[in-house]
Amino acid sequence: MARIDLKNVSVSFPVFNINGRSLKKCFLRVASGGAIVQDANQHVVVHALNNISLSLRDGDRLGLIGHNGSGKSTFLRLLSQIYEPNNGHINIAGRVSSMLDLMQGIEAESTGYENILTRGTILGLSRKEIRDKTQEIIEFSGLGDYLSMPLRTYSSGMMVRLAFSISTCIKPDILLIDEIFGAGDADFMDKARNKMISLLDQSSIVVMATHSDELIQEFCNKALLLEGGCIKYFGDVNTALDMYHGKVA
Repeated sequence: MARIDLKNVSVSFPVFNINGRSLKKCFLRVASGGAIVQDANQHVVVHALNNISLSLRDGDRLGLIGHNGSGKSTFLRLLSQIYEPNNGHINIAGRVSSMLDLMQGIEAESTGYENILTRGTILGLSRKEIRDKTQEIIEFSGLGDYLSMPLRTYSSGMMVRLAFSISTCIKPDILLIDEIFGAGDADFMDKARNKMISLLDQSSIVVMATHSDELIQEFCNKALLLEGGCIKYFGDVNTALDMYHGKVA
């Protein structure tokens, strides 16, 4: 059974070569979110997540809510094990698949078929799983003979079609999503949305970051409101949205 348990988890990033006068300017380039402090050695540290505790079980669909810099992307990267916690404990059971950057691993000089292999490997698929999924990817992308050509010959919409088709061929226990709905051109959007709904239904646990209240209300049964890297609220979706929009304290 899939599960996620976080207890008093914190993620911090040291930022070097910053003096006091240029702190704000440099921090905006770092864009990590969270609180900025100086440690005992006068080093600047960004507390991207601070003392996060929560649990998710089979059937949970968690919507991440918060302004830019609140810690949503860091939270997703923590669950995908891109980041390690500085403090606290994290326990994840189940196969995790991350849809945080559709274009990760996509190479402009490689063919569509070569990119299917590369991106599939990044997603954690074996060679056999990639071979078994290739025909599904071909049919869903609708790119036909273009798959034999390098991606530099593709339009931006065609690149997204390929990346999305590869990324959604997975069958995860835990699915992590960062602003993925509406991918691709207008003709592809309805097809992509239906594919995403199917993927959500097949996943035991989903954690989704989006600025769309409608998507949170449609797909999520829980919400996590982050502010400055801290939990402001965890629980009912509508309550979290009301707090985010300042309708309740």
